[in-house]
Amino acid sequence: MSLAFTFPGQGSQTVGMGRELADAFAEARAVFEEVDAALGEPLSRLMWEGPEETLTLTANAQPALMAVSMAAIRVLQARGLDLAGKVAYVAGHSLGEYTALCAAGMFSLADTARLLRIRGNAMQAAVPVGEGAMAAILGLDQEAVEAACAEAGAGGVCQIANDNGGGQLVISGTKPAVEQAARICTERGAKRALMLPVSAPFHSALMAPAADAMRAALAEVDKRAPVVPLVANVTARPLDDPDEIARRLVEQVTGRVRWRESVEWLAAEGVETLYEIGTGKVLSGLARRIARDVSAVPVNTPDDIEKTAAVLA
Repeated sequence: MSLAFTFPGQGSQTVGMGRELADAFAEARAVFEEVDAALGEPLSRLMWEGPEETLTLTANAQPALMAVSMAAIRVLQARGLDLAGKVAYVAGHSLGEYTALCAAGMFSLADTARLLRIRGNAMQAAVPVGEGAMAAILGLDQEAVEAACAEAGAGGVCQIANDNGGGQLVISGTKPAVEQAARICTERGAKRALMLPVSAPFHSALMAPAADAMRAALAEVDKRAPVVPLVANVTARPLDDPDEIARRLVEQVTGRVRWRESVEWLAAEGVETLYEIGTGKVLSGLARRIARDVSAVPVNTPDDIEKTAAVLA
């Protein structure tokens, strides 16, 4: 049986996430302690106690989601999981790509936490609050959405940020252009065009200053070849060279998350099961709509971890 591990992106965070794992497993507690030490602050307390609006800040949500996923990975490894021996590929949605690379050994846990803090701060600082926007377009094909973006973006920036699959595309750019593109999409038959409550226009050309910040940060960090290939967001194909992966991580800041294509590629390669490691079930839900023959399994509770370890270890 061929399987892959996937790791969630921003939006999956909730107050209390990871607390059950910390209570149940010493290995999980050690992960949260190491992330707190790497950042020089008690991120785990914020994760477990809130407030939600502070946890949702990009600079907090990104390392927090990574920490929960890595806590689950460390518990699975302690129960005998050999990632390289059992898992064919790893993939992560946006920030989840860093988690995937940490799980596959390219980055240390402490370095991953620091990289995501830098990434979150840089993405938030790239565009003044209120100037950018994102919208989810449901039920309209990619060609029609791209045409709407081109039309609306004549006076600003508007592009497809995420191709999530299941008829869901997310657009990103300057607020007036995104609002206009959303209206155009509705007029042209979209089932819904929903403005998203985000603090910045992620995965758009407006994030260029954040891409520069990540290029500098990734040049300084220690990198090892991942023990499992990464199916990259911007290529939807596997990569295992650390330098190329770093270049693609920089591109990812301003580029499209090609999640639908990534899952389709995994299915075409014979992957039968996608385990979603960490908080929430968003990626499992998308996978079921993209590739119906692929089994999608969320792994985020102590019971989930024990069941997964029994199957894979």
